[in-house]
Amino acid sequence: MKKNTVVLAYSGGLDTSAIIPWIKENYNLDIFSLVIDIGQSKNDLKGIKQKAIKSGSIGCKVLDLKEVFVKDYIYPLLRTGALYEGKYFLGTAIARPIIAKAQIDFANKINAFAVSHGATGKGNDQIRFEINYSSLSPKLKVIAPWREWKFKSREDLLNYLHKKNISTNATLKKIYSRDENIWHISTEGGLLEDLWNEPTEECWSWTNSIENAPNKPEYVHIKIKNGCIVSINNKNRTPFQCLKKLNKIGSIHGIGRVDLLENRIIGLKSRGCYETPGGTIMNEAIRSIEQLVLDRESMKWRSKIALEMSHIVYEGRWFSPLRYAIQSSADNLSKIITGEVVLKLHKGNVIAVKKRSINSLYSKSYSTFGKDSVYKQSDATGFINLFSLSSKIRAIKKK
Repeated sequence: MKKNTVVLAYSGGLDTSAIIPWIKENYNLDIFSLVIDIGQSKNDLKGIKQKAIKSGSIGCKVLDLKEVFVKDYIYPLLRTGALYEGKYFLGTAIARPIIAKAQIDFANKINAFAVSHGATGKGNDQIRFEINYSSLSPKLKVIAPWREWKFKSREDLLNYLHKKNISTNATLKKIYSRDENIWHISTEGGLLEDLWNEPTEECWSWTNSIENAPNKPEYVHIKIKNGCIVSINNKNRTPFQCLKKLNKIGSIHGIGRVDLLENRIIGLKSRGCYETPGGTIMNEAIRSIEQLVLDRESMKWRSKIALEMSHIVYEGRWFSPLRYAIQSSADNLSKIITGEVVLKLHKGNVIAVKKRSINSLYSKSYSTFGKDSVYKQSDATGFINLFSLSSKIRAIKKK
């Protein structure tokens, strides 16, 4: 292929639909559209090749990376326990490294001149994409139209596409920005930009509201091996199949809705409605087994690396040495995270009601409030004397 080709991370949405004709007009380059299937809606992928060609792309390829995404990106993230600012399962952030890697690999394969993305100059994704590009192939040119073109809003893009006779699902009335993959779906913009507006049901795509969720709870039996979900209701499944199944179950019960005002990398605050039903269930299952098998210091360390990992992934540093180091630590802890848990799903809640593990540190004979013959309570006196020694000395010095 010619050296004047740009590989675009194409979604078929408003932004990338406008990018194809804009780059042709302003750079006189050929555009090859690359679509990464990581579990987005089938409606988003239906006819996407034809749409890309009609928009001006010289070609379009769809790569099915759903299993790879869950096995090599989501499951490792789950093992760390990372949640950005305590709530966000990083659904958009964790998708960017696999898209960027596929884009770079394909660009190098066809000897392309540049890569491009549809991220705005206000958002996080521009940083995530371009850090990953730099980590994997720094010599490729990056074209980021939102930082160059004169369009100021998505309304401008709609008018531009209308003039070009290029169709899009976005409208002036429903102009939400959505990102979807098998891990989550997010909704931003529209009425959510006014923080005094409660999200309407239009802001949610996957999950039932609490009001519409079943009145009767559902119990799910999950088996975990080395920190990975391997079985649901006694049926072994691949990582992708596990997540797909739990998404379906969790959505029915209104699991995984989050209305979050978060701190973006560039300093702005933004509001998003996130839905992660299967991920919320998976996280609770793994954390429940951790409670059984990790000692106090290990739990403290896992909490620390979870916080650090949440920022690493949010900032797009998936291929950094620090991410690999933290991942190695989490994976080592996960070697003993094996067991099974029964979760009760009801009206948006996920509650672990049963759990057991061959590596459990819990001992009923030691922990009981009833009569026991294994624990000598008077031993605590010496421990307390030593544990409080520095506090005692400090108090004496003050006097």
